[in-house]
Amino acid sequence: MFFTDERTQFFRPLTGKYREQVAECLRLLHERLYSSHADYGESLRREQVLDVFTEALERAPLLEGEDEGRFSGNREQAGWILNQLVEHGWLKRDKDEASFQSTYPFSRTGRLFTQTLAEVDGRSVRTRHRNTRNTLNALAAFLERGEAYDLLDAHEHSERIIADFTDIIGELEERKRELVREVEAQQLVQQASDQFFDFMEKRFQPDVAIRLSADSVEKHRERIHATIGKIRRKQKAWKANAERELRRLAPDLVVNEDSSVLWQLLDSIELRMRNASQIMLPALRRTLQGFTRRADIIIRQLSYLHSQRHNDIAGLCRELSELDDETFARRLAAAGEALAGLRVTLVDPGQNRLRERRPRRAVHSRIAELDVPDEATRRELLTQQLLEKAFNINSGALRDYLRGALGASRRIDNRDLPINSAADLLALSHVIELGSADHAEAGFRLRLEPTEAITGEHYFARRDGYLLELDYDDDTSKP
Repeated sequence: MFFTDERTQFFRPLTGKYREQVAECLRLLHERLYSSHADYGESLRREQVLDVFTEALERAPLLEGEDEGRFSGNREQAGWILNQLVEHGWLKRDKDEASFQSTYPFSRTGRLFTQTLAEVDGRSVRTRHRNTRNTLNALAAFLERGEAYDLLDAHEHSERIIADFTDIIGELEERKRELVREVEAQQLVQQASDQFFDFMEKRFQPDVAIRLSADSVEKHRERIHATIGKIRRKQKAWKANAERELRRLAPDLVVNEDSSVLWQLLDSIELRMRNASQIMLPALRRTLQGFTRRADIIIRQLSYLHSQRHNDIAGLCRELSELDDETFARRLAAAGEALAGLRVTLVDPGQNRLRERRPRRAVHSRIAELDVPDEATRRELLTQQLLEKAFNINSGALRDYLRGALGASRRIDNRDLPINSAADLLALSHVIELGSADHAEAGFRLRLEPTEAITGEHYFARRDGYLLELDYDDDTSKP
């Protein structure tokens, strides 16, 4: 269970009115401990943690409704946040018995959740498009050296491929919603255009474009499939040794003693690559196409509204209609004098577009006379029809055959069923099907009682013996 011991109220620091300050403190402490600016030589003592939290509180804004007068300063609030994080399991308090000093590292659970907060904030740099290539490299290393750690790494990287696709699709959807909100709130063409092109230059080219071209899953999928095939064709001793190592290193993957962990991991990698290529990559392309189409429509609409801002014909007519006759005549005379001069303007080439005309489809309505098939073709078609009819048997024919064999009785041994034609032979070989539930639902109830096997016949070397008995509960089943 997750919510046990000190994690009973694990998320309480992030649900109060100071949640933004707490989140900023966690992000900055994570950056101080695990980023490129971290000092891995020593753990942070209380005063150092308070210094980091004080700096974070200077950055974090106050949310609406927060009480600014509860704490006398950022230092006091930093101490309160530190106590809250230790109490609810985000941080640990380790005591050094030699120096009698306490350090405050992250707990394992706190570090994992804080890493997510740091990634959402977007300050860290991640090469998310390289997981496909990392999967291939790890599989190649496992094929060459046979170390189980390489296969486990390949399995982990393949899992991140789907997660990265989901992240980038979610980010594109969020960018589209933000673009719409900014346009609705401010109606600024330049700002909307700058945001769109800034995203395309700083986010699309470094990551999404590489994912769709140089590091596409379609590009590496065949190589990964070929590498997995080589691993499957390895010698039995090599695969047995890899299986033992995998069971020792990852006992949680062992479902039962008969199933292979090696085959399970390889099948999982192949399935993820297939899903990434056939499902997630087309979904990413559709989302990206929708994002660019939405941005193009919004920017065009805003550009049109901006260009038409000083061309309000309806408003001008309304204003002129409210004037008296003298003022109206004077305004029109002034406008006529202004328009009397000759003015030559050039057409904007950007507004001229050639419409591609769709060619008309030619419909051939003339009826062509078909030639009479030759003798060989007709013979082949007739032979094919006769063969299909010869080996075709339906439920009605089976029931008629059994009714004819029973006569006035209701019970018969299948060794006594007559064979007078090829159709009877086919019906005899399928008569056992009359005891199925489908025929019982149709009103034909047949009970089967196994008997001794039948041998030494002309048509069958050996077949099962049954005693067939009709059930007369339904009148439709009587012969």
